[in-house]
Formats: sequence, structure tokens, C-alpha cells
Amino acid sequence: MTERLPHRLSIRVYYEDTDFSGVVYHASYLRFLERGRTETLRACGIDQAALYGEGGKGALSFAVRRMAIEWLKPARMDDSVTVETRIGTIKGASLLLHQRILLNEEPLLTAEVLVALVADGRAARLPPELRMKLAPK
Repeated sequence: MTERLPHRLSIRVYYEDTDFSGVVYHASYLRFLERGRTETLRACGIDQAALYGEGGKGALSFAVRRMAIEWLKPARMDDSVTVETRIGTIKGASLLLHQRILLNEEPLLTAEVLVALVADGRAARLPPELRMKLAPK
């Protein structure tokens, strides 16, 4: 098995993402990281809306369980940053993701994010078809 290449998503920094000084507000990075994780799952063929369905019994969703972030340098209004997401360890009910936000390939932020699959308010084992989609190709 080979390692899956990281997924890359370009995001333009808008005025609404910044604080009064034109620097990206720290909480805005969380939205950027979430978009990167969502698009990574989509690129793996995982439709989160379909997993959740109508909600109710048996609906599946991914929930962030733990996140460690290191802010290295700021992004500014109008920058075009890249969110890079790499799938790490896949366990029974969780998935470790390694993320970076880059500006011209220079890291601005690194994050390690543990997400758990949840059904009916509790952790649920990853079904075999999800495991297959997440596994390195």
C-alpha cells in the first residue's frame, strides 16, 4: 500500500476572515481547516450529507474530538492560501488528519485533528466501505 497524496484546497482570504488589522482572525482558520477536511472526504468519494441522511436512528456524522494547532505566521486579506489535508491513522471509530495552511508553499499553520464517526450520539465503528474509501490507493 502506498501513502495517499494530500488533498489541496485553495481559499481566498476575504475581509470577513480578518480582524481590524487585515490579519486573518484565529477562529477563521478553523473554518478553513473544516473546508479542507470536507473536501478531502468528498475527494475520497464520501458524501457526508448522504451519510447523515434524514438524521434519526443510524445517521452517521464525523465530529472533531481533538485538535492541536500551531500558528506559525499570519495570512492577510486577499492572500490565496492552500489548505493541505493528509489522512493519517485510521482506527476503529476515528480518523487522524494532518493539516497545514500554506501561503506560496510556506506553512502558516499546522494542525492535527482527530475526528470520530458518530451514530445516535455515540462513537461508531467505521463501516468497511468507508475504510476502503479512506485507505491509501
